Amino acid sequence: MDLGRGDPAAPDVLALMQEHLADMYATSPAESVHALDPAALLDPAVTFWTVREDGLLLGCGALRELDSQQGEIKSMRTATAVRGRGVAGTLLRGIIGEATARGYLRLLLETGTEDFFAPARRLYARHGFTDCPPFGSYTEDPHSTFMRLDLQRQPAAP
Repeated sequence: MDLGRGDPAAPDVLALMQEHLADMYATSPAESVHALDPAALLDPAVTFWTVREDGLLLGCGALRELDSQQGEIKSMRTATAVRGRGVAGTLLRGIIGEATARGYLRLLLETGTEDFFAPARRLYARHGFTDCPPFGSYTEDPHSTFMRLDLQRQPAAP
């Protein structure tokens, strides 16, 4: 598996993101869907990654800078056919590494409360994320869970 910067406008990424958005709207009320559409992933505040194997798209994820001290994980998605192979963990470790390298103090995310999202919540918890109150423009919502990971600052190079 190869993790690298990806192009949110690539045809295979667009197809995976359309699948992602379709699942979000099928699972949660429209007002509780906070997934970014593909155009929003082109925002300069967003860094987008893909995981590929022999050129085949396995998954994607993004880090949106909220401010100089914190970022938000967005658009994490693993292709249905390869779930359970560690794609999401690879993405998450890459995003955490980038956030740490940027000197962020914390990473935040919003995910759903429905059973569909249970694997995602378990993944985040295994990587040290804990529940937190809504952040940014989010508000309390019975269909949303908010999580945060406090990051360790890397020592300055000598």
